[in-house]
Amino acid sequence: MFEVTRLVHLSPATDALVRDRLMTGVREIAAPAARRVLVEPTLPGVRNGGDVLVHLRFDESADWTGTVAEVDALLSRSPVARVDGAEYQGGTAGVAEPDATGSVYRVLLLRVEHDTPCATVERFEADLLRMPRYLPGIRSWQLSRVTRGTGLSSWAHVWEQEFADLDALAGPYLMHPIHWAHVDRWFDPECPEMIVRDRICHSFCANRPLARK
Repeated sequence: MFEVTRLVHLSPATDALVRDRLMTGVREIAAPAARRVLVEPTLPGVRNGGDVLVHLRFDESADWTGTVAEVDALLSRSPVARVDGAEYQGGTAGVAEPDATGSVYRVLLLRVEHDTPCATVERFEADLLRMPRYLPGIRSWQLSRVTRGTGLSSWAHVWEQEFADLDALAGPYLMHPIHWAHVDRWFDPECPEMIVRDRICHSFCANRPLARK
């Protein structure tokens, strides 16, 4: 699968009606070609996560190639102030149980220092993928390497999860020892093992993908 994430930052004065029209426009453009279309307002608590989260999944990259110009044109106009995003082949994925779904979709865009040794990057990726076994609130997950990034940083990875609910993300995930005692070392500037640079984008929304006809 080929996937696209866009975190859309709107001008501060944008009202809900204008935002909703923008979301409807993205859905209408993407729906004919995409297998999954999730376009929702972000929830309170995001960090550099934008005001609208767009996640699209296509059978192959050519399906996005036929869609990207229209989507990008729409997202280049007012009231859009900035867009952070990534395009990528679906990476290492898993589910907690067959047909598991969550009510909250979360995505993390991050950049790993470009000269980081491959073995170190692989250990970092393994640590992220180890988290779901300790956190039952994560219903499904995927870690991917970015093919093309846009926005304030040259994103290297996309770390995605579906959570059972918002409490599972805001509480156990962020506060669990596997996170603060093990994974955070890769992000902490006071830790010699830090490899994640620049600002991260931590964004989440209600997991309400467009129903396929």
